[in-house]
Amino acid sequence: MPDALTETRLKGSAAAAVLLMLFDEDEAAQILSRLEPEEVRQLGYAMYDVADVEIDEVNEALDHFVNKAKKRTTVGYGASQHIRGAMTKALGPERADNMLARITPPTRSTKLAMLKWLEAKEIAALIEAEHPQIMAIVLAHLEHSVAADVLQLLPAEFQEEVIYRVATLGPVSIEALDDLEQLLMRGSPSNKPGNSSQRGGTLEAAAIMNNVRKDNEVRIIKALAKRDKMVAQSIEEEMFVFDNLIDMDDKNLGALMRTIDNDVLVVALKGANDMLRGRIFGCMSARAASSIADELAERGPMRLADVIEAQKLIIATARRMADAGTIMLTGKGNDFV
Repeated sequence: MPDALTETRLKGSAAAAVLLMLFDEDEAAQILSRLEPEEVRQLGYAMYDVADVEIDEVNEALDHFVNKAKKRTTVGYGASQHIRGAMTKALGPERADNMLARITPPTRSTKLAMLKWLEAKEIAALIEAEHPQIMAIVLAHLEHSVAADVLQLLPAEFQEEVIYRVATLGPVSIEALDDLEQLLMRGSPSNKPGNSSQRGGTLEAAAIMNNVRKDNEVRIIKALAKRDKMVAQSIEEEMFVFDNLIDMDDKNLGALMRTIDNDVLVVALKGANDMLRGRIFGCMSARAASSIADELAERGPMRLADVIEAQKLIIATARRMADAGTIMLTGKGNDFV
């Protein structure tokens, strides 16, 4: 019977590493080639950790794999349609399309996929001498946290320009992506049928900005506002939206709620999901929460425009309070905005 330490050790990546060590090099290579860079890193570390694995631990890993395999179901069939439907209902058509464009597994080789295997410093070095439009296309195809790191490594005088171009980026043809991939990676061009890839937009720009340091964020947004006030405002609005209130701690959320008129809050909550409503009610007194809940139940259908306007009013109040230092809006990791 394995001891407690073994039980802990052979979960997750450790168990996967044991199984991978049982394959020959070619078989292991086929598996590794299908993983994301971070998964490969984790498995690599784990493979060194289990290099001296004992027979009981190998048996445990195999038993764990067999048990998991037996429990596999057919839930994946029709998953794409189900996921799209759920995302659309939860986020709305525009946000759902933007999210699905980033998370849907590709059916063909993804342009600039090799960039995922590079560190931010390497990517910045590749594009620092290129045109800002190329920089923008590259950033729009990276994970937001990586894109933010790359942005901050670029010369300061380019950062506002690049974010502006990300925010206003239109569809990029597959042929253009092929040429860009060849330019950056010095690879061979591939012949693909004509098509285009839609990345960028204010949502994408806001997601990148949500991952940069506060001092850089303020400087870039200020420069953007001088260049195009509407684009800067759109990015700021996307950086912190009503649903983000759920990420605030009880103290700050409670302080915000105490400044909001009940009539405004009732209208805003009409368009909120049950989880967010619960978080907001949890930061209020039982009496106040009950009163708001009763009024919500009594109110009939409301115009969507009125709901959105009420939510924007609350977010504007939150931003003013954050700027004044009265509350903190939880943001990028250990930073606060």
